[in-house]
Amino acid sequence: MRPLADPVHQEGVQVTTPSEGARERILQLGEARLSDAECLALVLRTGGRGEPVEQLAQRLLRQFGGLAGLAQASVRELAAGGLGPVRAACVAAAFGLARRLGEAEFRPGRRVHHGGDVARVVRDTARGSRRENFFAVLLDVRRRILSLHVVSTGFVDMAPVHPREVFSAAVRDSAAAVVVAHNHPSGDATPSDEDRQVTERLRRAGELLGIEVLDHLVVGADRYYSFADEAFFAYS
Repeated sequence: MRPLADPVHQEGVQVTTPSEGARERILQLGEARLSDAECLALVLRTGGRGEPVEQLAQRLLRQFGGLAGLAQASVRELAAGGLGPVRAACVAAAFGLARRLGEAEFRPGRRVHHGGDVARVVRDTARGSRRENFFAVLLDVRRRILSLHVVSTGFVDMAPVHPREVFSAAVRDSAAAVVVAHNHPSGDATPSDEDRQVTERLRRAGELLGIEVLDHLVVGADRYYSFADEAFFAYS
């Protein structure tokens, strides 16, 4: 049986595969010794006429602005970028598995030590979203995770949230504290005036309910902003 071919490869088109060096290094030394382009080339498996697969991988990384931009691209955008639907689906699935792994590591019972623990999972979960998503991480008295909730999904520059939406699950699960977070699709983690107002509103609501708000994180493309760093809250 002939293997499934990407529709972009027509009869008579020369197909190039990853170099044996990249395959040998990942088998012997692991993926950490490979460049981003080499890892991507192994996922793509084939290039096209006049464009070896590693060269194609380098072009895609430049075209989409690196791994972060590539991970945010939709299957349609990847296909239009020269991959075709089959390889575009493979790339999207690879990034999807990475996101699921991050969420799996953020399991109930794990202790949250600082905002970076939450920011990483929020970034992976919201990767590729063109809208703001507001999250609430519920914690027990020892700062161990009870659950992670997507409180609301909003617009490009706003995710409306009301205290009752954040604290209803916290009350139901008998949470002692919460960490809230939202992503900025623009990639800029600078908090807005509205972010500051939401933070203060949630802090006051938490005081009335006896549920401590430990932090509000604004998560960007490669960094995050923590209101705890302004000494509003403390994790310990």
